[in-house]
Amino acid sequence: MKDRYTRKQTCVYMINYHFVFCPRYRRKIFNIDGVEKRFKELVEEKCRQDGIEVIAMECDKDHAHLFLACSPIQSPAWVMKEVKGYTGRTLRKEIKKLSRMQNLWTRSYFVSTAGEVSSETIKRYVETQKTKYV
Repeated sequence: MKDRYTRKQTCVYMINYHFVFCPRYRRKIFNIDGVEKRFKELVEEKCRQDGIEVIAMECDKDHAHLFLACSPIQSPAWVMKEVKGYTGRTLRKEIKKLSRMQNLWTRSYFVSTAGEVSSETIKRYVETQKTKYV
């Protein structure tokens, strides 16, 4: 993370969200060749378009963790709608094994906010998702 706080003309803020969400029926889509890499590229692309900083991102076989720094006008519901909508449509269009699915993601998700102290802890947690079972 660059600076702890973002300064705009009318406000100073630090809003970090930790998201966890799953594919429909907990399908293990990240075990399919190329899906995880493409998913991460799409998330980076969409977040860059929307002015969201990706602090950390990791996928397990049946769920994804995102740790994002957002502005005060970007609600968690809006962020999830944008990310899940964009990645779901694109992955279903590009990857034949996913094209038969009507919806890639469930409607539900987990979100928590993180302040200055817990941000590093969450970042470390997200980055070590794949190594904790090895």
